[in-house]
Order: sequence, then structure tokens, then C-alpha cells
Amino acid sequence: MPKTNVLVVEDESIVSKDIQHSLKKLGYNVVGAASTGEKAFELAAEKNPDIILMDIMLKGDMNGIETAEKVKAELHIPVIYLTAYADESTLAKAKVTEPYGYIIKPFKEVDLHTSIEMALYKYSKEKEVLKERDLFYSLIENKDSKEFIFVKSKSRLVKIKTEDIYYVEALKDYVVINTLDARYTIHSTMKDIISKLSAEAFIRVHRSFIVRVSKIASIEYPNLYLENDKKVIPIGGSYKDELLEKLNLL
Repeated sequence: MPKTNVLVVEDESIVSKDIQHSLKKLGYNVVGAASTGEKAFELAAEKNPDIILMDIMLKGDMNGIETAEKVKAELHIPVIYLTAYADESTLAKAKVTEPYGYIIKPFKEVDLHTSIEMALYKYSKEKEVLKERDLFYSLIENKDSKEFIFVKSKSRLVKIKTEDIYYVEALKDYVVINTLDARYTIHSTMKDIISKLSAEAFIRVHRSFIVRVSKIASIEYPNLYLENDKKVIPIGGSYKDELLEKLNLL
């Protein structure tokens, strides 16, 4: 397993060397050290470390908070603050940059190790969420996406062909997508779901139900019956006319 690459940003030479020594003892790879914000950003862009340990109070034109803000905006590298200043004013300014942790000096090696590992874990989970979100958006923006949808089930994204969907049911803040053999409960709204399904193939027949037209076996108002004895669905009064227009009546 490759070592975690760490960039150390600390303007006190002795403290910086002590941190680097501790990191190496803990099994991390120190890719560089900087004493100013300008040099820190330059090294971060060049070395692309996995994480940056950033002293808040740096000398020069850019302090640690300003440097971390620029790193976040342009390089997207997680930052842990090193500080001997834990006053409310400093923390208020620092937290706006959404760091992945704080280490109060002086610190123990176990604190250093714990903070880095927790920060890396948090960062990896955030990347997973962003990846899922980007995939979801790319799918719904695709012209062919109404042929299938992706839903999250047991920490996985599962592809469902819309032709396999029998009906969708609203349950408070959730909706349940029902196929012949499975049910998928997701946090969404009926309005959001209907926008992602083909208007040709699906219709809302009740405030709590959306059905696939081709799965309707029969209608005996005020209910409709789905194929394979899947479900009896109530027909809402305000949805009746739209449903009748959608069907091929003789």
C-alpha cells in the first residue's frame, strides 16, 4: 500500500523539522515543507500531496487561513490546521475554509496520526458522494436516460430499466420504486420522480401513485389493477380524466 504524501507548512524551522520527523516515524512520506503561504501553494500545486498540515499563523503576505482557502478553491487538497491559537476569533475565521481537522500545538504523535487518518477517511467519503452525484446528474441530463434510472441501494448505485417499473408509491419523505421482483426506497418526491420518467410511458393516477401505462391490466373505477396481480392502485378524482385520455379506448 503506497504511503500517504504529506506537505508540512510551518514557519518555525525547529517545529517544522519535529513534525517531519514524527510523520516519518508514523510511516508517512513528507513531500515537502514550506514556511510561507506562497511557497506552500507552489509546492502543493507541484507535489499534489494527499494532505497538507497548515500552520494558521504564517509570516508573509498570506497566512495559513488564506493559503488553505486558495488550496481548497484551486487544488482541492484536504487541509488540517496546526495552531497554538485556539481562541474563538481565530477558529471562526478558520472554520469558514472547512478544514479537515485541527491539531493544537504542542501535540503528541498519536494526535497527529489520528487527525490525518480521520481527515483522509472523511475526504475519501466526500469524493464518493461527489462522484455519485456527478454520475446521477450526467444520467438525468442524458437524452436517453429516461430508458433507465439509477437508485442507491445498500451503498450501491443500482440500474433499473424503466420498462421494468410497475409503479411508484409515495411514503411521506420517501418514494418506493416497485418492479416485479424488487422494491427500492429512496429519499425523493413524486414531482422529482415523474420528471425523470417518460411522460409517454408513465402517468400519475393518484397523489401517492405513479404507474407504467403498459402494466395496467384492468380498470374498475375507483381502482386500477396491474399485471401479474402486482397491486390494486386507487385512482384519484383529479387524475381520472388524464388517465382516460392516455388509454387507447374503443
